[in-house]
Amino acid sequence: MSWVSAVVLGIVQGLTEFLPVSSSAHQRVVAALAGWDDPGAAFTAVTQLGTEAAVLIYFRRDIARIVVAWVRSLTDRSRRSDPDARLGWYVILGTIPIAVLGLLLQDQIETAFRDLRVVAATLIGFGIVLGIADRVGADERPLTRLTTGHAIGYGFAQALALIPGVSRSGGTITAGLLLGYRREAAARYSFLLAIPAVLASGLLEVRKIGSGEDHAEWGPTLLATGIAFVVGYAAIAWFLKYITTHRFTGFVIYRIGLGVVILALVGTGALAP
Repeated sequence: MSWVSAVVLGIVQGLTEFLPVSSSAHQRVVAALAGWDDPGAAFTAVTQLGTEAAVLIYFRRDIARIVVAWVRSLTDRSRRSDPDARLGWYVILGTIPIAVLGLLLQDQIETAFRDLRVVAATLIGFGIVLGIADRVGADERPLTRLTTGHAIGYGFAQALALIPGVSRSGGTITAGLLLGYRREAAARYSFLLAIPAVLASGLLEVRKIGSGEDHAEWGPTLLATGIAFVVGYAAIAWFLKYITTHRFTGFVIYRIGLGVVILALVGTGALAP
């Protein structure tokens, strides 16, 4: 991997991680369009540590409050009804599906799921689902009304993001909209829910960097991760402000359009699947 590709892919990761457009799909597609090797699942997972660091800093007060409440609830039963303590348990519960499926489907995640035809199909398919959810969702439920059943539903929606093109934020936000949550509440919970999964995935995959199992090397990967952090931090603030007054229509159109273009390029032989 060159330094130039690392810079470009780092920017791509930072710009797209929190938008419902799939950062892993964009890394795969941008590399293919530029004629670069597929950066690989390991590179994607490690650069996501950069954007996740941005989440940890941006939501540091929320995270600290949730962690403190959750820890106190372990020994004090009266605190278990605290919304922050319950949110801590729900994040843990919602992480189980992606943890289990991620281990079971590891080979497919690194091979079959990265086929550009699969990426294009999921961009289009889940773009349509997001559009429907944005239209039919009640947009009224706050996070304080999150339930165990809904936490599990969010978790399975996040697990769909193991397929590039679905989008971690897109899948969980779509689930939140269908369950009646406000757009901003669905997005905030999406960011919080991703923390354990992204950190675990990145730390597990980091051993493959520079090992010959992946095209990525340490220097460019660290550069891309740093760039992803800076760009991602700005993207969080913009996205949360944007969705308070806008629907997801623009993202839906973009996803479908990108998916159609990818299928056309693969179909004509301009891109190898």
